[in-house]
Amino acid sequence: MAMPAFAQATAAAPATNTGIEEIVVTAQRTAQSLQDVPIAVSAFGAEALQRQQIQNSSDLQLTLPNITFTKGNFTGSSFTIRGIGDLCVGVTCDSATAIHVNGSPLIGTRLFEAEFFDMERVEVLRGPQGTLFGRNATSGVINFVTAKPDLNKIGAAGEVDYGTFNSLRLRGMVNVPLTETLGVRLAGFYLKRDGYTKNLYNDTRIDGRDMYGIRGSVRWEPTENTRIDLMGYYFKEDDDRSRIQKQLCQRDPTGVLGCLPGRLENGKLNNNSTFVGVLSSREFLRIQGGAALGAGLSSVGLGSLYGPDAYSNFQEPTDVREVRTAYTPTYKAMEQQYQARIEHDFGPGKLQVTGLYQKTSVDSSVDYNLGVQDANFFKPGLTALGGLATALPVFNRIAPTLYPSGVNGPYCTSVAEPSGTGAFGPNGGQKVCGAVPLNFDRSNEERRTWSVEGIFTSQFDGAFNFLLGGIYLDSKLPENSYYVNGFGIDYVAGVLGGATALGSNLPAGYLGTPFFRNHTDETTLKSYGIFGEAYFNVNDSIKVTAGLRYNNDKKYVRARSTLASFFVPFGTANAFDSPFVGTFDADPGRPGNQLWQERDVSFGEFTGRFVVDFKISDESLIYASYSRGYKSGGINPPLQPIFEVAEGFAPEFIDAFEIGSKNTFLDGTLRANITAFYYKYQALQLSRIVARTSVNDNVNANVYGLEGEFVIQPTRALAVNFNASYLHTKVSEDKFISNPRDPSGGRADAVIIKDITNGSNCAVIPTVAGNAAGANGYVAAVNATLGLQAPTSFGTDSGINGATGAFGICSALAGNAAAAGVQVLNAGVEVNIRGNELPQAPQFKFSAGAQYTFELGNGMTVIPRADLAYTGESYGSIFNGFVNRIPGYEVVNAQLQVNGRDDRWYLRAYVQNLTNNSATTGLYVTDQSSGLFTNIFTLEPRRYGAAIGFKF
Repeated sequence: MAMPAFAQATAAAPATNTGIEEIVVTAQRTAQSLQDVPIAVSAFGAEALQRQQIQNSSDLQLTLPNITFTKGNFTGSSFTIRGIGDLCVGVTCDSATAIHVNGSPLIGTRLFEAEFFDMERVEVLRGPQGTLFGRNATSGVINFVTAKPDLNKIGAAGEVDYGTFNSLRLRGMVNVPLTETLGVRLAGFYLKRDGYTKNLYNDTRIDGRDMYGIRGSVRWEPTENTRIDLMGYYFKEDDDRSRIQKQLCQRDPTGVLGCLPGRLENGKLNNNSTFVGVLSSREFLRIQGGAALGAGLSSVGLGSLYGPDAYSNFQEPTDVREVRTAYTPTYKAMEQQYQARIEHDFGPGKLQVTGLYQKTSVDSSVDYNLGVQDANFFKPGLTALGGLATALPVFNRIAPTLYPSGVNGPYCTSVAEPSGTGAFGPNGGQKVCGAVPLNFDRSNEERRTWSVEGIFTSQFDGAFNFLLGGIYLDSKLPENSYYVNGFGIDYVAGVLGGATALGSNLPAGYLGTPFFRNHTDETTLKSYGIFGEAYFNVNDSIKVTAGLRYNNDKKYVRARSTLASFFVPFGTANAFDSPFVGTFDADPGRPGNQLWQERDVSFGEFTGRFVVDFKISDESLIYASYSRGYKSGGINPPLQPIFEVAEGFAPEFIDAFEIGSKNTFLDGTLRANITAFYYKYQALQLSRIVARTSVNDNVNANVYGLEGEFVIQPTRALAVNFNASYLHTKVSEDKFISNPRDPSGGRADAVIIKDITNGSNCAVIPTVAGNAAGANGYVAAVNATLGLQAPTSFGTDSGINGATGAFGICSALAGNAAAAGVQVLNAGVEVNIRGNELPQAPQFKFSAGAQYTFELGNGMTVIPRADLAYTGESYGSIFNGFVNRIPGYEVVNAQLQVNGRDDRWYLRAYVQNLTNNSATTGLYVTDQSSGLFTNIFTLEPRRYGAAIGFKF
């Protein structure tokens, strides 16, 4: 079912109107009353968006059944509909929820960051749209319909809104008919506010906003049967928005995992577990140096695997709105949209052709560990490096580059830049220096997309009609990178580079790149679809709809992943020009070319739908439908170190069965829409982190649920809305994958190993189940030959079922494992996720709102309104469990609006998130080589303010 949450009836409605205003939607690519559409669709007009304080996409979720929204870890976000969201992570992933503007598909849009302004309506279609929309969609469609020029009158509107956190929001619109057939409309918004988060390190605020958007529209009707619409949109943001709100961790005292899987706490990871922690440790450097250099290299280590770490004394603030960081986040985003549409009515049919060009970019950076390292921890190793450099000149470039004024700082870190040389580059390198060692990441992307779509809709007088269409979409991503930079990475790259030069008789140099970079320099998507639907009215009450679509998708990607993985002589202008990148050179003039991985895939599938709807009366409709949705597969990014994961992932399919009823009762004063659905999901795409990179798997799942949307308006003055939903999701097949949080897989006889050569985890298990002593004894014996300690317990409160942990080298342990009666599992013990719930899929959700219009004698009105939304408990990971649990939460909004005569002006006072709920909406678990900390994303805090506006 579907229906709008209330606010369509306005205070200016005529006195005889006691019913709910009709909403017109385009859910079937033609204008229809919402109550006549046999699809679960909700719609919000401009008045509804204002009255329910829906300012952006995050607010939109609060009033809709079975829909959740959360920010993502890499400048993205996930809109989950009926348990189906964007669980796939990567440049070749398609979105489960298709985003459209005026019916045209958007790829990588930044609309989730922007504010809503001058919208005609927002439509949300729940369920797979396997025939009519865009490139197909497995979970649903969100269609943003912008306001068009009005050719009949000059109009304007404006609003100034000021609130907490020094928030200033401006909105405006001007509409001018130039002739009887030509009109223009210009609209825009501006938002600037201080940050929601207090940085206790330097007493500043971060996570602020500074953004604006502008949209221009032209409508020309050269004949009574022809209409041309043009639209141009530009959005820009440049501020200190933080991609993450908080970082949580149950600190692991052993350092083998970094963060334990028992629960989420306000602790900081054990840095000994990280890539930097193991490769800069005295133990690893001693092993790496061997008999000749081991003692000297060991002395310059930044600490011991078995000692304190740089975060041992760090105190994580308990307030979710407080952090300590020495790095101020940056966020820059841009989007352009240009759309042209021509429609012509031929009488027997109507033709519509639409073209869209879209260009987007985003570039953001944030403190990777969201903490402050203790510089004193590094000083013994930094001091020792001076003596080693005196004896061995290959090490003498490190200190002047990274701490030029001495061991007391400042400390310099490579910036995230494309040459791969960073701080070690020519002319002093490219670096940023601070009073404490810095760790930060950078996520950036550029994309351009264009599409053209044609739709012909018949308009016969008889029982039969049809729709026929086709779409072509071309998207290119010329740049996508994710960097992780840190003082420790630079130090490791320099020290190991000097050791490599000394041991191989090479010139002085470092290991490139001196930061992690997962880099895609070209991704292309070429897609087309041919679709059609036939409509047959069996009689005045029964209508049958049958639709079919052919989808064709071709994808190509060229990518590489680097982190201190090849030798670069000092003075090299571009690290990838190093002659020591590898032994195979695809292009002798460009040795770095051999690092690229190029892959392409293609998919071709049929989807469609079949619907029978029965009009019981003018006020009641029931329908039953079957639809098949499809989302194309893709390519997993390159990994380093290399693990056994699939090169790509398969397309996903959904068979959806739905029954619904749409009803208007009590002389139009009560609207009640109810829907029940069942989904059979095949090859659902979901992501997990392997070797610092998101890779995607496929799993089968079943989903079913119930939704209800109700609006009652017994009088013109009183309006009440209520929505509720129930959702059940589960993995429906035996699927065995390893859980990065707990590589033991729950086995008490396992030994979890932190590989000190790369920071990943493996697990050692006995071939005879239960022989924990055998596994522990074998690890102890091999570690003794390396000068490493035997396994130790994680503790009874760790969330690990009795397994032990140790630092080690997985390849060394694998050498004689079979003879010793044990196995070494590189990714850990696999667990069966059959029966687990899907992420971001709360079982229960409801919302309610009410408003009352007080009419004053002078034509003015006063309208108080309150809204309550509750989202039930869910999980942030397919592995479920207490540590991944997202508790349920409620949000309360309220406002009071005073309208002038004929609604020419208004004053509004409002509060959002009245209870100041800081609930988590989503979470992201990082890689094992980063320490398995959890980034969380939260609701915005309580805000209140006042607005004044006009319209005519």
